[in-house]
Amino acid sequence: MIATAERISQCEIPVRIKPRRSGDPAVLVASAAKARGELGWNPNYTDLESIVESSWSWHLRHKDGYD
Repeated sequence: MIATAERISQCEIPVRIKPRRSGDPAVLVASAAKARGELGWNPNYTDLESIVESSWSWHLRHKDGYD
């Protein structure tokens, strides 16, 4: 995740690895399967590369957030 974001943004992202906090999940999984099955919804972007590219592109166009 970090390497992809750094490559696309061309910015170094400082990382500090720390122990999990109390209540943090052991594993995080991103899946649109439930939304597909129950709502018939499909994401526009399905791989990390295109998700980060789209997000970074939006950020560059909206430096102050939503207009």
